Amino acid sequence: MMRRWAAGAAVLALAAGLSGCIIIASDGGDRTVVVDSASSSAPAYVSLHADAVADPKRPAEEVARDPLRHPAEILAFAQVAPGDKVADIRPGAGYFTRLFSDVVGPTGRVYAFVPERTMTRENPLADALVAAYPNVTRVNGLLDSMTYDQPLDLVFMSQEYHDFHIAGFNTDVARMNAAVFAALKPGGRYILIDHQAAPGTGISAVQTLHRIEGDYLRREVEAAGFVFEAESRAVANPDDDHSLNVFDAAIRGKTDQFVYRFRKPG
Repeated sequence: MMRRWAAGAAVLALAAGLSGCIIIASDGGDRTVVVDSASSSAPAYVSLHADAVADPKRPAEEVARDPLRHPAEILAFAQVAPGDKVADIRPGAGYFTRLFSDVVGPTGRVYAFVPERTMTRENPLADALVAAYPNVTRVNGLLDSMTYDQPLDLVFMSQEYHDFHIAGFNTDVARMNAAVFAALKPGGRYILIDHQAAPGTGISAVQTLHRIEGDYLRREVEAAGFVFEAESRAVANPDDDHSLNVFDAAIRGKTDQFVYRFRKPG
């Protein structure tokens, strides 16, 4: 118990120290402006986020990745709160699913969405999460027609969006974004984390390098009716020149990543 308190205190101190970090936010046009995240975010649940990160049920291999993935900052940026209904798209082993489950609590729900194309290998991972966390539900379906049994507060996608442009996924990304829009409550958030590609490359490197140009992604999501709200630099890496495949040992785990928050109007 003392160990968890100490870990939680350390995370809490880190989160508090970052509470005034700089993010990039849209002013409603093509220009972006720098704003202070402490004055622009929804009510914060810093201690809940810290407790989720310090949860001793988290696998050691996931905890080891925290210095690169900055989970407390991501939870705060996504504005995850008790009672939220969250869809985690292709959750894999559940790095973020576990964190969401702890924060949303017994009145919330986390939907581990596994696409039909990958469910043979990924359903067992999702089922393990369901067994360990009573507020997690596995959902299978097509990405471009996903539905849920209640309106959502948050749809979250980490390092996955670029894949859905690969022909093998057989996904209409415009329809996928429209399905996300329909699944969210008015005011709901769409959080996207992905590996940055070189400026002007659009989706040309989604299969070769597993990267997507952030500006291209933003235009696609806005076309579905979303409003771009903010960008976090929590997992950015200015030393990444965007030329390497994200699985290259020289850059794996340290790619330059963007984190965007979009909101459904209402």
